[in-house]
Amino acid sequence: MTDLTWPKPEASPRPGGGGGDDASQAYHLIDTTMMYAPRSGGVKRYLTAKRAWLEGHCPDIRHTLVVPGARTRTETQGLVTVAAAKLPFGDGYRMPASPVKWDAVLRALEPDIIEAGDVFVPGHAAMDASDALGVPVVGFCHTDAPTLAALHLGDWAEQPTFNFWAQAYQRFDHVVAPSQHTANRLADAGVTRVSVHPLGVDLDLFQPSRGDRAKLLKRLGYAADTRLVVFAGRPAREKNIDNMVAAIEKLGDPYRLVLIGAGKDQRYSSRVASLDFEREPQKLAGVIASCDAFIHANENEMFGLVVLEAMAAGLPVVGPDKGGVGELLDPEVGQLAAGVDPASLAEAVEALFARDVDALKLAARHRAETRHSWDNTFGGLTRLYQRLLTNHPRRAPLRLSA
Repeated sequence: MTDLTWPKPEASPRPGGGGGDDASQAYHLIDTTMMYAPRSGGVKRYLTAKRAWLEGHCPDIRHTLVVPGARTRTETQGLVTVAAAKLPFGDGYRMPASPVKWDAVLRALEPDIIEAGDVFVPGHAAMDASDALGVPVVGFCHTDAPTLAALHLGDWAEQPTFNFWAQAYQRFDHVVAPSQHTANRLADAGVTRVSVHPLGVDLDLFQPSRGDRAKLLKRLGYAADTRLVVFAGRPAREKNIDNMVAAIEKLGDPYRLVLIGAGKDQRYSSRVASLDFEREPQKLAGVIASCDAFIHANENEMFGLVVLEAMAAGLPVVGPDKGGVGELLDPEVGQLAAGVDPASLAEAVEALFARDVDALKLAARHRAETRHSWDNTFGGLTRLYQRLLTNHPRRAPLRLSA
């Protein structure tokens, strides 16, 4: 372990040694995933929000992120990177190649509990470290790997990926699903130790008051009567960006589509405004709040965190009636589309604007406020961690030689 450069962490009291609320008893929690990059989306926002929430609500819980980076080192307090090569055309993502190296880093940090955000190298290393250290390991199912494999590689890839995916999640002590759709997919895979913990949203960051519609219209060169429909996300095939573009083209004036990040390196007509990925959360929240409605076209989304962010910003949402997005939407806060083909999306957008959009905006913000606080998400997760820690047959930690 001579390549590791971080100082040995201070020992934290083991779970069960103190009084007070069970969810706030001291322990060391590690979150590890490969889905963490400069331009990454929902998984990174979930982990960033978790860190902030734990600092404010459970300061006795020590939290460490272990993610891919250029080198194996401590980047900042609580953030450790493991060397991994960049993916070609991967928008900054890195592909870990060595489970042994990742496992060694996790063991050296001596966690009390590990949460893995994928079932690839970090996920398998988390399970190996769990076995070696005798600590519980949780899998958070953020992505539907079989569906993505079929989309990107062809139908032949779905079944073998599903088998791999199922076997991996069956090894975890517990699996967290962000939606009932995800839980159902896991049940189909034979995974039984599952609980549903919907994600939340930063209600202070994403709020209607950040919007400046007139300023955005001027920036984009659009008329005052324009109907601005926005999407923010990666330019990934599963997002069905081309279908959203085709839907707006089909509708014609006065509809315009604003793509934040998703339109990277693409040339569209004047009805589509392609904005760069916005690194500053406040600016992203401001652009979203300046639009009239949000659109999402992935019917296999496990949750759809950006949908919540749009609702918190006061935008009604057009989205499919399937998957995690379909669970977030109903006629009170948006318009469900019968499909994600251009015609269905166009029909849903037109139907939404035929309604009282101002009332829908108020309802969307209210829904985010009353149902989707991060307190609900992380309060439930910390209680889950404590139950696993209490019931796990912990063995003596494996000490590694220097």
